[in-house]
Amino acid sequence: MKEKIHMHRYERIWLMFGGGTLVVFLVVLFILAFWMGMTPPSDMQVVNAAEVDKTPPFDKPGLHQVGPHEYDAVMIGFVFGFNPNVLEVPAGSTVNFKLTSKDVVHGFEIAGTNVNLMLLPGHVNTISYTFEKPGEYLAVCNEYCGTGHQFMSAKIIVK
Repeated sequence: MKEKIHMHRYERIWLMFGGGTLVVFLVVLFILAFWMGMTPPSDMQVVNAAEVDKTPPFDKPGLHQVGPHEYDAVMIGFVFGFNPNVLEVPAGSTVNFKLTSKDVVHGFEIAGTNVNLMLLPGHVNTISYTFEKPGEYLAVCNEYCGTGHQFMSAKIIVK
């Protein structure tokens, strides 16, 4: 003889709410990942961390003009510093940052902007930002990288 399991009304409501929330989450995830194409980047670039200083474009770090009002900023993070330490950019320019680390995990965040990267040894990270307002922007390491971490910064001067 089978006994019917009795479930309280509120228990049933909460189970339906949880199941419905799960279904909505999966539908949104599917839409973002496949229909809108928001997937992780598949063009991951890597360089030999021990040879970063000899590997293009990191063999010539700095700011390089690639078009009208567009620049590539090639930078290397290393123990308690960035190379180059100061960049001068014309106002209204788009800067394509290309960064890597040659020793440990570092961060790269430009205060007051949405530029925020994690620098892994040998992995090339890129992000673009248009500097509309003139001024000085401070770039800091936001990943603890050792005892001199608090001194790790760079300056971007927008003229």
